[in-house]
Amino acid sequence: MRIAVIDLGTNTFNLLIAEADPSGAYTILYNEKAPVRLGEGGINQGIITHAAFERGLQGIAAFKRITEKYDVKKVLAFATSAVRNASNGLAFQQAVHDTTGIDIQIITGGKEAEYICNGVRDSLTLREEQSLIIDIGGGSTEFILVNKDGIHWKHSFEIGAARLLDRFKPSDPILPQERQAIEAYLEKELAVLWDNIPYDSVYELIGASGSFESLAEMIVLRFHPEENLVGKTAYLFDLRECEIIHHELITSNRDERLAMPGLLAMRVDMIVVSAILVELVLRKIGIEHMRMSAYSLKEGVLREFIQQQLN
Repeated sequence: MRIAVIDLGTNTFNLLIAEADPSGAYTILYNEKAPVRLGEGGINQGIITHAAFERGLQGIAAFKRITEKYDVKKVLAFATSAVRNASNGLAFQQAVHDTTGIDIQIITGGKEAEYICNGVRDSLTLREEQSLIIDIGGGSTEFILVNKDGIHWKHSFEIGAARLLDRFKPSDPILPQERQAIEAYLEKELAVLWDNIPYDSVYELIGASGSFESLAEMIVLRFHPEENLVGKTAYLFDLRECEIIHHELITSNRDERLAMPGLLAMRVDMIVVSAILVELVLRKIGIEHMRMSAYSLKEGVLREFIQQQLN
């Protein structure tokens, strides 16, 4: 059975097409990211602007054509922060159905966190010790405290990279006082996280997809050119190497970031605030290990659907 999962993120639309066999295993046939920027211009006002609305419809229509080319039998489409918090989110959902026939499910932040965790479980092996999964989206950021036995705590915060950029509109490159302002804001907004994290027993941070994939690619190209990430679903970071790359990202301008090997053009703006957020979490909680999971929400959706078919 061929299945397509469409993740309508605030900044990026993702399409995953996979073929599942009767055992529950699956093979990925197609994987694409499109920088639709659905939240641009209205993310903090709770609206999808006209231009973003049209880009979103065009992006879904393009994905629909690809699913037809691959003879997909089931399309699962999920919308997250930008749609669920927009006053015209339901209108966008209806417009997608009217123009493409695709039914979008608008999910809560809690459900989004569960899907992310499912995806991470398919990407790597969780430990007996507790890990803190973080998925930095454009609209929201999910934190999941988990070990091999299951989820212990989860929360979705409306502090995605697109929201932060829209709120603070930092200089290029970002000024030290602007970084301090963002960190102070995150300190306050993440109060629930700080109150619920067992500081002495979190072994590692697991970064799900997105900017963590770019960070891994940049590190490999810079420090380990003999390695190849193609086909790998997980990567173990050296935090000293992360610090070097993060420092360069935070102190560079946009043109310099565009020239950095391994950094996708669609991430050159948001990766700065993402790096600030990751550095804050590592420092605040005192985490000394970090891994990247190439799988996140869409793989989690796929895994849950396949399991339901098996049952």
